[in-house]
Amino acid sequence: MATAKTESTAAAVLMGLNKQNGQLRGQPKPATLLSGPQVQGKAVALQQKTGGPPQEGGGGGGGGIKFGDDWKTSLHLPPKDTRVRTSDVTSTKGNEFEDYCLKRELLMGIFEMGWEKPSPIQEESIPIALSGRDILARAKNGTGKSGAYLIPLLERIDLKKDYIQAMVMVPTRELALQVSQICIQISKHMGGVKVMATTGGTNLRDDIMRLDETVHVVIATPGRILDLIKKGVAKVDRVQMMVMDEADKLLSQDFVVLIEDIISFLAKSRQILLYSATFPISVQKFMVSVNKHLQKPYEINLMEELTLKGITQYYAYVTERQKVHCLNTLFSRLQINQSIIFCNSTQRVELLAKKITQLGYSCFYIHAKMMQEYRNRVFHDFRNGLCRNLVSTDLFTRGIDIQAVNVVINFDFPKNAETYLHRIGRSGRFGHLGLAINLITSEDRYNLKSIEDQLMTDIKPIPSCIDKSLYVAEFHSSNPDCEVEEVDERSGRQQD
Repeated sequence: MATAKTESTAAAVLMGLNKQNGQLRGQPKPATLLSGPQVQGKAVALQQKTGGPPQEGGGGGGGGIKFGDDWKTSLHLPPKDTRVRTSDVTSTKGNEFEDYCLKRELLMGIFEMGWEKPSPIQEESIPIALSGRDILARAKNGTGKSGAYLIPLLERIDLKKDYIQAMVMVPTRELALQVSQICIQISKHMGGVKVMATTGGTNLRDDIMRLDETVHVVIATPGRILDLIKKGVAKVDRVQMMVMDEADKLLSQDFVVLIEDIISFLAKSRQILLYSATFPISVQKFMVSVNKHLQKPYEINLMEELTLKGITQYYAYVTERQKVHCLNTLFSRLQINQSIIFCNSTQRVELLAKKITQLGYSCFYIHAKMMQEYRNRVFHDFRNGLCRNLVSTDLFTRGIDIQAVNVVINFDFPKNAETYLHRIGRSGRFGHLGLAINLITSEDRYNLKSIEDQLMTDIKPIPSCIDKSLYVAEFHSSNPDCEVEEVDERSGRQQD
C-alpha cells in the first residue's frame, strides 16, 4: 500500500483531499493481512459512478436455465458463510424461499446471492407484500430488510410493460447505490429487469437520457426523483409499489414534504411499504394524519429488544486529549477485520483521519461535503477491502451493509439513542458478531445513561482484555447452523 509523506497528507486533508479523494494511507504497522470472514453475496462491488444506461438484471448466468429437478445444481453459489449467527436471523418459522411460489429465475438470483433461507423479517414481509397490502415493518439493522421488499417487488415486475413499475426511496446516495446493486444481482436471471439508481450530486441530463429508455425499477433519493417527476421525465402514474427504506429518516422534517409530493403523483391503487429499525413519533403522525397514504397497513414489529444480539458494547472513560491515544491502543490490541470510526462533524472526521494516518494506519474517510465522485470511490474501495479503517460522519449510519466490519468505534459519542442504534448496527450484520466501543468524556456520561435506558441495553466498562470470541469469526465453530443466543451473558462473565 502506498505511503504518503506526512506533509503531503496534511495538505491533502486541509485542501479537501482533491488528490487522495478521502483515502489516506499511512505507513502500515505490522499486522495480519485483511482476511476476515467470507463476505456473503450481498457485499457486491458497487459502481463508482451512477452514470451509464439503466442496469439490466437479466441475461447473466450463462448456459440458460434448466427447468428440470436439478436446476439448483447449475447455480454459481458463493462460498458458504460458516460464521455463527444469532437468533436475530435464525429464529424463523422454518420457511423456504420456494414456499412463496416465486419465479424460478428470481429464486436462482436469491440463492446465488448466498441467501439460503428467509430471515424473520423476510418470512413476515414477503407473503404480505405479494398480496398487495401496505406494510409498516420494524426490524433490527442488518436482518435482511432489503431482501424483504426487493424479493416481492421483483416478483411482481411484468417485463412486457416498458414503464416504471416500482420505486424504492432511500435517504442517502450510498444506500441507493447499494440497494440498486442488490436488485440487479437478484434479478440477473429474470431476462431483462432494468434497474436505475438516481440520486442528487450526479448529472441530471444523464438521468433524463436514461429515462428515455425502458426502466422497470427506480431506486432514488427523494429530491432527485421528485425533480424528474415534475419535469415530466419520470412517469410514475403506473407505479404499483413504492418502498421507503429507512422510513423514519424519510418521514423526518428533512424529507417528509418531498415524500408527500411524490406520493401525490402515484395512482390511488399503489402499494406502500415502510421499513425501518426505528419508528419515532413522526411516522405515527404520518399514519394518523394522512390515512389516505397508507390503507390499513399490515404492521410487523420484530423489535422486542432494540440492539442486535451479536453486538457487545463497551465504553472507555477518557478526556478529549486522551482519545487519539486510546484509539491507537485499540488498534494495536483488537483483531480488527474492518472498522468504522464515527465523529460528530465533518471537520473532526478529516482531522482524525489525518491523525490516524500519522500513527501509521491506513485510513479512508467519508462525509456529506465531499464531491459525490469521491464519496462513491471511498465507499466502493472500502467495501472491497482496500483499507481497514473508515472515519465517517452519520452519513454512513443508514442501511450500509459491509459484512466485513466487525468493530465500530464512537470516537465522538452520539447525541441521541436513534443515532447510536444505527451506528453500532454497522457491525454484527445479518446475525454475525461485532464490537461497539464508545469513547466517553465527562460531558457524555449523562447521555450514556440516557441512551442505555432508552434502548434498554447494557454498555459495560471496557475490560483490559476483550475476548476475541465476542467479535472475531475465526474463534467460533464452523458449524453454519450454530447460533449465538447469549452473547450478552458471555460478555458479562468476562474477566477484566
